[in-house]
Amino acid sequence: MTVRSVTVRVPAKVNVQLAVGGARPDGFHDLANVFLAVGLYDEVTVRPAASLTITCTGPDAEQVPLDRTNLAARAAELLAARHGIAPDVHIHIAKDIPVAGGMAGGSADGAGALLACDTLWGLGSSREELLSICAELGSDVPFSLVGGAALGTGRGERLTELEVGGSFHWVFAVADGGLSTPAVYGEFDRLNEGVSVPDPVASPALLDALRTGDVLALADAVSNDLQPAALSLRPSLADTLAVGAGAGALASLVSGSGPTTAFLVKDEDAAEGVATALRASGTCRAARVAGAPATGARVVAV
Repeated sequence: MTVRSVTVRVPAKVNVQLAVGGARPDGFHDLANVFLAVGLYDEVTVRPAASLTITCTGPDAEQVPLDRTNLAARAAELLAARHGIAPDVHIHIAKDIPVAGGMAGGSADGAGALLACDTLWGLGSSREELLSICAELGSDVPFSLVGGAALGTGRGERLTELEVGGSFHWVFAVADGGLSTPAVYGEFDRLNEGVSVPDPVASPALLDALRTGDVLALADAVSNDLQPAALSLRPSLADTLAVGAGAGALASLVSGSGPTTAFLVKDEDAAEGVATALRASGTCRAARVAGAPATGARVVAV
């Protein structure tokens, strides 16, 4: 049977812990990065074409690059090169993950395109092969393929999957404009100049809270070492964090490198209350409710 198109659904992520070490000689930072996949999704559809092309629809689609810098295009090229074939596909990205928001939307698209092309071309690549290509694409891409919860070490690309004993409810406040991840790391380095930055280590209390599904313990343990840098570059995020906390969020933090802010709440009713307060506050452009953990990249249509 000839496959005419493949659609893959792939989730956003929140970093429930992002511990950052000092800058390495290669410019990267060692991380202890605890990822949790959340139920906001992009859908990536690939079909045969005369050449590699990309289109994108959805919120802020105009901010998504439609050239070879897009991780979805790079994923198709890397997979094709490994198998000696031409990456002649049209990739369509239906965006629902905030763009440049610290929720790994671009990484999700890379993982989605990789799985979609592998399926379209009938390659049957192993999970290890796909994860190897994901790691070439970027630090967050392997987790977008895996989903659930995982500890990322190294640059974040070396994953250890984690057990999650329950479900968690989140609200995400989408800010106007994006924040450059390299700029946030640069600000982290500036703020820590002359400081001995400890080696990053995953919090045992946080890992235990995930394992047991204890939302109160998780709220006490979440942390983000990039938050001071993100707030330095975008001070207005402090107002958004204060609104969510005042509306009853159990924990409030910047998601990854920002500028999306994340609020852990007790249950669905609390999520709606926090989202309503955020929307009314004028401190963010939108507020989205999502559950976790979510599954990783999955083929949803062939």
